[in-house]
Amino acid sequence: MTAEPSVVLAHPPGLSAPDAAARLARVGPNVVPEPARPRPWRELAAQLTHLFAGMLWAAAALALLAGMPALAVAIVVVVLVNALFAFWQERRADAAAQQLRLLVPARAVVRRDGRRRTVPADEVVPGDVLLLRAGDRVVADAALLSAHALSVDESVLTGESEPVRPAPGDALRCGTFVVEGEGEAEVTATGSGTRLAAITALTAAARRGRSPLTRELDRVVRVVSVVAVSTGAVLFALAAVAGQRLAAAFLLGLGVMVALVPEGLLPTVTLSLARAAQLMAGRRALVRHLEAVESLGETTFICTDKTGTLTRNEMSVVHVWTPRGALDLAPAGYDPTDALPGAPAPVVAAAAGAGRCVQGHAVRRPDGTWAPEGDPLEVALTVAAARLGVPTPGPVRRRMPYTADRRRSSVVAELDGHLELDVLGAPESVLALAGPGAAAATAPLAELTATGLRVLAVARRVVPPGWERRPAADLERDLELLGLLALEDPPRDDVAVAIGDCERAGIRIAMVTGDHPATAACIARQVGLLAPGGPVLTGDALPPDDAALARLLDRPEGAVVARVSPEDKLRIAVALRQAGHVVAMTGDGVNDAPALRAADVGVAMGVGGSDVAREAADLVLLDDHFATIVTAVELGRATFTNIRRFLTFHLTDNVAELTPFAVWALTTGNVPLAIGVLQVLALDIGTDVLPALALGAAPPNPRTLSGPVRRRRLVDRDLLVRVFAVLGPTQAAGAMATFLVVLALGGWSWGRDPDAALLATASGSAFAAIAVGQLVNAVACRSRVRPVWRTGLRGNRLLVAALAAEVVLLAAFLTLPGLSGLLGGSWPSAAGWSGAVLTGVAVAGADAAHKYLSVRRAAPQEERRPSWS
Repeated sequence: MTAEPSVVLAHPPGLSAPDAAARLARVGPNVVPEPARPRPWRELAAQLTHLFAGMLWAAAALALLAGMPALAVAIVVVVLVNALFAFWQERRADAAAQQLRLLVPARAVVRRDGRRRTVPADEVVPGDVLLLRAGDRVVADAALLSAHALSVDESVLTGESEPVRPAPGDALRCGTFVVEGEGEAEVTATGSGTRLAAITALTAAARRGRSPLTRELDRVVRVVSVVAVSTGAVLFALAAVAGQRLAAAFLLGLGVMVALVPEGLLPTVTLSLARAAQLMAGRRALVRHLEAVESLGETTFICTDKTGTLTRNEMSVVHVWTPRGALDLAPAGYDPTDALPGAPAPVVAAAAGAGRCVQGHAVRRPDGTWAPEGDPLEVALTVAAARLGVPTPGPVRRRMPYTADRRRSSVVAELDGHLELDVLGAPESVLALAGPGAAAATAPLAELTATGLRVLAVARRVVPPGWERRPAADLERDLELLGLLALEDPPRDDVAVAIGDCERAGIRIAMVTGDHPATAACIARQVGLLAPGGPVLTGDALPPDDAALARLLDRPEGAVVARVSPEDKLRIAVALRQAGHVVAMTGDGVNDAPALRAADVGVAMGVGGSDVAREAADLVLLDDHFATIVTAVELGRATFTNIRRFLTFHLTDNVAELTPFAVWALTTGNVPLAIGVLQVLALDIGTDVLPALALGAAPPNPRTLSGPVRRRRLVDRDLLVRVFAVLGPTQAAGAMATFLVVLALGGWSWGRDPDAALLATASGSAFAAIAVGQLVNAVACRSRVRPVWRTGLRGNRLLVAALAAEVVLLAAFLTLPGLSGLLGGSWPSAAGWSGAVLTGVAVAGADAAHKYLSVRRAAPQEERRPSWS
C-alpha cells in the first residue's frame, strides 16, 4: 500500500491485570523456543579431535607402541585436560551470553485496565492490546486494530527490505519491527504459537563470519603445528642417522614436538576474551559477541549520538517563548505536581498544544520519586503542561506521529466544540508551515539554541468539519505559531574526562545527531568534543564523495554532524571505514540498524534504545553513557596486549624446552638429555599454565590509552625477536649451563653415561632453572618497556597467586618421591639452585637490555605515537 493509512478506532481497554495473569498461567510465557544447540558431548568431542589434539593422540599411540606406557598416559592426560578446559570455557562463555541477553529483556507497551503499561515481553498474553510506535519490536503475533502512518519492517520473516504499511485487520508477526508511525494491535498468538517459532530452527543455521582475531589465531596454530611436527621429524631422522636406537630417536622427536606445541593457547585466549567481556559487563557494557572485544581495542573513530550518551537524558522544559511573552521554568525533573500557577495565557496555550501531540507521561515510583514512562522528551512536555495547569485535552480524532522525513507530529483533537490541529516539531519544520508571524521567532530561536537548549516549535490551526481525514499536507499549512519550548538536557558529569581519554588515545570523535546544529555544537563544546576550527555540518550539506566526507570528519578538532538521516549515518560509517578507520557507531533507533551493522563495532543504547538497535549491535550500553564506550575500548586494547604477553611467555618456554633435545641430538648422545618429555609436559601443563592465564586476564594499566592503537599481528617480528633471539636463548643457555655444571661437579666427562642419581640431580637442576626463568619471564612480560625490577607485581593479584602456585608445584615435582621419580628429576644441589637463580637473573638482564635498546631505537617514533602496551 502506498497511501497513508490513518485510522482511529475506539480504544479497547485491554485485559484486566487478573485476566492477564490467569492467561499467562494457562498459556505460559511468551518465549520463542531457542534453537537447538550442539549437545555437550558433541562439543567435547570437537575439543578432542582438532589439529592439536589429533597430533597428540598420534604421539600417545606411538609412545604406547614403543613400550613407553607412562609417556602415553601423560600425553592422554594433556589432551583430556586441554579439551575439558576448552570445553568448560566455551560452555561458560555461552552461559554468560545467555545471561547477558537476560539482562536486556525485550519490553512491550500494552493497555491493561484501561491504562498504558510497560511489561516484559514474556508476560504478554493473547488478548493483550499492544501499543506500537517507531522502534518497537512486535513481540507476538497480533491483529492490527488501528494505524497512524504505520510502517513495519518484515524482513526478518520475508526477506523483503521494503517496509509494508498494514491496514486495520492485517496480521502483524512476532519479530517484526515498527519503522515509523503508531498503531494498536490485539495479540492473537504468543511463544511457540507464533510464526517466528516455526522458522527459528532455520535462522539458527546462520552463523557470523570469522573475526580477524579468530583467523589470526588459526594462523598461529597452523604455523606452530607445522613447525613442531617438522622439527620433531628432522631431529628424529638426524638421531637415527647418527646411530641412535630407533626408540631413543623417536623419544627425541616426540619430545621436540610436545615441547613446541602451546597446549594452552586457545583456552587462554578464550579466557582472556571472556574475562574482558565479564569486566565490561561489570562496567555497564554488554558484549554480544566475544570477538567484538578485540575489535573494540582497535577502534580509531567513534561516532556518538548526543542525547542520553553525552547528556543525562533528563529533559526538562526550562523556557517557553511566545510572540506575546515568555516564561522561565525552574527544572523540576519529572515531577508534574510542582505547579506554576498564574502562567501567562499564551504560554499555557503553547504548552497545551505540545501536550496534545505527545503520549509520554510521568509515573510515581514506590519511593515517591517520578520517572518517565515513554520517550523522555515527550514526558518532559507532558510534565511542563501539567505544571502550567493545562486542562486535560479532549478526545483525539487523529494522530500523525513524528517521522524522520517530516520531523514533526500532529494531532486533531476536539476542543470547545470544534476541531483543532496541533503541530509539534523541529523549529525549521514547523516554522516553514506557519504564517508571517513565524519571523518573530528567528532571534529567540538562535539565542536559545546557542545556549545548548533543545528547542521545539508549537503551532495550531482550526480544522474545518470533515477535514480530519484529509492528507497531512492539506492539514499542516497556514499554521498559527503558538511558541517555542526550550528543553534542557545537561551534559553528563564525566563525559569531558572520557573525551580527554579518547584524545590521549588517538581516537577521533564526531557527534552524529538529529538535533539542531547550534544545540549540538554547544553541547559538543561544553564536553570538549569540538575545538575551535572543528566543522559543524548538517546532513544535507555533506559532500557527495565518500573520501571527501571522511577527510572532513577526520579532524583532531572534532566534528559535529546535525540533522542527520539514517542514510547519512550509514554513509559516514562506510566512508570512515574506507579511509582506514576502525569505527564504533552508536545508535538507539530502528533506523540506526544499518549504520550499526556497517560499523566495525555497533554500540546500542540499553536504556533508551530500541529492540532492533540492540539486535544489530555488538555492544549494548546498559547506562547509555559515552564513558562506558571508552572503558570498553580500554579493556579491548588490554585484551590484545594480554594475548601477546601470553604468547611471549609460552613460546619462550618452548625454546628452553627444545634446546636439551637439540643438544642431545647434535652431540649424538655425548651430552645426556637434560630434561625428558614428561618434564616438558610438567612445565607446560603444571608450572606454566597458571601464570599464562594470569597474564591473559591482566587488567588495563594506566598507559593503555596512551597513544594511538598499533595495528599489529599477534605474532610479529618484534615478538619473534624477543622470544627466539633474547629471552628463549637466555633461558635455554642458563638451563643447559646449570645441567652441565652439576654433571661436571659430580665427576661426569664428555661421552660418558652419568650414574642415575647424578643425572636425576642435574636434570632436576635444569628443570628448576627453566621454571625460575619462567617466573622472571612472567613478570617481564607485564611491560613492554620497563625492566623486571621496575615492573613488580602490583596491579595483578592473579599473577601473584599464580607465581606462588608455580613455586609450590616446582617443589612438588622435585620432592614428592613418586612424582619426581616418574618425571626423572630430583632435588637440585646447591650448585643447581645457584644456576637456577642465575638463570632468572640472566633472563631479567637480557629482558632489560632488549627493552632499553628497543626504546632507544624507537624513541623518535614513540614521541609521535606513545605506547599503550
